[in-house]
Amino acid sequence: MASANPYQAPGAAVRDAGDQVQEVKVFSTEGRIGRARYIAYGIGFYFLFGIIAGVFMTLGTFGTIVAVVAWLGLVVIGFMLTIQRCHDFNTTGWLSLLMLIPLANLIFIIIPGTDGPNNYGGPTPPNGIGVLIVAWFLPVIFIVGIIAAITLPAYQDYQKRAVQKQQQQQLQKK
Repeated sequence: MASANPYQAPGAAVRDAGDQVQEVKVFSTEGRIGRARYIAYGIGFYFLFGIIAGVFMTLGTFGTIVAVVAWLGLVVIGFMLTIQRCHDFNTTGWLSLLMLIPLANLIFIIIPGTDGPNNYGGPTPPNGIGVLIVAWFLPVIFIVGIIAAITLPAYQDYQKRAVQKQQQQQLQKK
């Protein structure tokens, strides 16, 4: 009679709970979304709605109404993404109201998400290369744009003063 070996591996198929990832649901308040996707999707929707609003604004009053509705849709999608971002660092979606306060909304970009499952679901799947490119490249473009907006008027003022000084020197030589 064969007895069961107490040291043998279990025969049941066991899955590690840490390997389970949840799908990303952009148009939902359920689930989680990581920082890179939050940035990439937010910027992507902003540009998409900007293009839609720009096209419809050329149509007059009707286009303006459509553009306003599009921007309200952008706010709703922004709140959905921010609620999911709150869920990623294991807090309630009510914290998403902070996105209405300037600079306070940066916490959604700064605070990292929880590793592994939390109260709002499993972790999100790894980011694709497109998400990472958008998440890193577009903020760099914004920073370069801000620097250009500051430096170009200063450079133009410098050029204007240089031309005036040169003209004054030429008048003094005569």
